[in-house]
Amino acid sequence: MQKELIERMNALARKRKAEGLTEAETAEQAELRRRYLKAFREGMEAQLDQVWLEQEDGSYEKLRKKQE
Repeated sequence: MQKELIERMNALARKRKAEGLTEAETAEQAELRRRYLKAFREGMEAQLDQVWLEQEDGSYEKLRKKQE
């Protein structure tokens, strides 16, 4: 699914540069971008969940989200 999503996004980007997009295609492009970014963020978060930091004393601590 991810490969087809990227291919469609690229096709719409090429069409936009060449001749422009219809309203439906613009909406489709926005939806595809939203889905792609959501999948990217989920993948990055899953990867960061597997990170452990070595402390100065040799112990390991799981990476935590930044407190805001």
